[in-house]
Amino acid sequence: MNDQSTAMETRRLGRTGHHSSVAILGGAAFATDSPEDAGPFMAGAIDAGVNHLDIAPGYGLAERAVGPHLPALRNRLFLAGKTGETERSWAQQRLDKTLTRLQIDHLDLYQAHGVTSIDELDRRAEAFEVIIDARDQGLTRFIGITGHDLGAPRAHLEAIRRYDVDTVMFPVYPRVWADPVYRADAEALLTECAARDVGVMAIKAVAWRPWGDRRPDAMTWYEPQRTDEGIGRGVRFALSTPGVHAFCTPSDPATARRAIAAAAGYTPLSDNERSAAAEDVGADELIFPIAEKAVSPWR
Repeated sequence: MNDQSTAMETRRLGRTGHHSSVAILGGAAFATDSPEDAGPFMAGAIDAGVNHLDIAPGYGLAERAVGPHLPALRNRLFLAGKTGETERSWAQQRLDKTLTRLQIDHLDLYQAHGVTSIDELDRRAEAFEVIIDARDQGLTRFIGITGHDLGAPRAHLEAIRRYDVDTVMFPVYPRVWADPVYRADAEALLTECAARDVGVMAIKAVAWRPWGDRRPDAMTWYEPQRTDEGIGRGVRFALSTPGVHAFCTPSDPATARRAIAAAAGYTPLSDNERSAAAEDVGADELIFPIAEKAVSPWR
């Protein structure tokens, strides 16, 4: 892939060999867009140095909004898709639909989406057959796993052992890192990823707290950081976590733009600064578990 963008730091995404921008464009930000709406944001992200797009069929209209732009951008973007299906036939249909909507003949990365427990990993066995077959058939170059909840690191560690996945994606933000059980699980996963040269992507870098009884005014199921300082600290925390290669921008377009700007100006936190960032928010409420804390921004 001939990446022409140089404004943002890139890091080698493990054994994929791709040097991904430290900010990955999260496709959920296009969930309510038309192709005309999506164009300016995509162009701005690429101009800022983003060279990696992460998208899923569950992100509303996103695949249909982004697809018409991708043929012209194919050589500039590492394209990562996802499936949340459990049955082989449905997973195959989802893959076919994703390729059609994105107007491409193959993905760079295809991921089992939203796997946050060993039980859920067991349920995805047929979907993983489709994912692995897709790699064998040249429909994806690499395979991975993602998950948004407290059990994700443990489930992803098991997925590495079962399926030898090429990438993982799980939450890294100051408050969740202050949870000693989660941090221990995450660090065990990071150690295994380093040993196997697995690419590591963070999500929820700019998360703040659950919405609770407040009415959402951003397009995220949790309340994101509101200030440039808070967004910048979240981005710096995630990217300064040893073993993390990049973070995925949030589903709220305005916050995503600010996160991309923070990534373009990224400077690392020291170990002491990372510890202080986690300690400062130790009393804040976690955004997990999703089943209890998530609130739809469209309610």
